[in-house]
Amino acid sequence: MIGRRLVLALGALAPFGARAQPQLRPRFYAKGTRQRSVRFAGSEGATLAGTLLLPIWSELEKVPGVVLVPGSGPTDRDGNNTLVPHRIDLLKQVAQLLAEAGIASLRYDKRGIGASQKPEGSIAELESFFSWDKFVGDVAAAHAELVKHDEIKSYATALLGHSEGGLLVLAAAPTITRNPPHGMVLVATPGRRLAEILRAQIGRGAPGLSAAAERAIAAIELTGHVPAGLSPELGALFPPYAGPFLQRLLAFDPAQALAASRLPCLVLQGAADRQVVPMEDVQPLIDALGKRDAPGEAVVIPAASHNLKLAQWPTDAGFAGPIAPDAAAKLTSWMKQLLGA
Repeated sequence: MIGRRLVLALGALAPFGARAQPQLRPRFYAKGTRQRSVRFAGSEGATLAGTLLLPIWSELEKVPGVVLVPGSGPTDRDGNNTLVPHRIDLLKQVAQLLAEAGIASLRYDKRGIGASQKPEGSIAELESFFSWDKFVGDVAAAHAELVKHDEIKSYATALLGHSEGGLLVLAAAPTITRNPPHGMVLVATPGRRLAEILRAQIGRGAPGLSAAAERAIAAIELTGHVPAGLSPELGALFPPYAGPFLQRLLAFDPAQALAASRLPCLVLQGAADRQVVPMEDVQPLIDALGKRDAPGEAVVIPAASHNLKLAQWPTDAGFAGPIAPDAAAKLTSWMKQLLGA
């Protein structure tokens, strides 16, 4: 029964649009990439730092472009998280993959992370700096930065978000009305509200914390502030400055947002994901694709982790190594058809 509901192209791929038609590129075009560091104003002027990676032939003709949005926590432009003692490099690898397929990308450090602006001040100022709307606005600002570059086809762009980044993509896409994106990719993105996922994750991994976590979630949902006196374990999940952000995130319904979107969408999920669990957490997105009359596809990659790396054994978190070949092939073929690369 699950197999029939799972991975199916929903809506024809051909009508992706007349704006982005495939091109026949001469054989003598050189392979390779060129990289540019960028700094740009995010939401309400916060300075964000990123990397624009371009196919080498962008020196001769304009190319499509994609904004890559990192996942949750202290995750940088490359997809590495300071809390994880491994180099993941998911977004760096996605950027290279796309560039080799003729598609540029802009990936950036989230506010407060890496080379992007760090906040200062009181808890109230930190709450404002790290609010949900600021992160959503940063996605739109990154897209505006992408299309400013002369090498980019402003009419052939997309958004790609990993994990929580996919939620930000879903929230930001409708707000981009000038040179809007032509499609979006949701990688390991949950289809249920975060409150439900957190309860399930804590119940599976640390059931002794469930009661305290439930009280914290209830307080954040009610007040928009993180309650004092949390244990170190819950303090890592609910930082004291993250109340307003978490209040909005806990309530955000990704399946509803996707169902309301008219953008072509690829849902790309690893079958061995231990954070966003197939199919419990992903099925609502697949169901939402089926309610739309816009092109969409959902693909679950066998043995792939939350970071689209091949898990080598049942408890392997799949942090290291290259992107799973099936995931890489699907992502590049879908993007090339969407954007006419």
